[in-house]
Amino acid sequence: MQTIKHEVIKMVNNLPDEADYDEIMAEIYFRQKVDRSLKQIEEGRVISHEEAKQRISRWIK
Repeated sequence: MQTIKHEVIKMVNNLPDEADYDEIMAEIYFRQKVDRSLKQIEEGRVISHEEAKQRISRWIK
């Protein structure tokens, strides 16, 4: 397994040469969110579709 540093370097190297700081940071942020979500799924920290709909309906009220 590669370290996070190596993953980020690989990710940045795959971006276009014209990528600016904001694009690079957005890519890193997106990857971080995906990795965190996958970890939550592995840990069973998920809710059902129905539970999500109920929570959203409470926010909308």
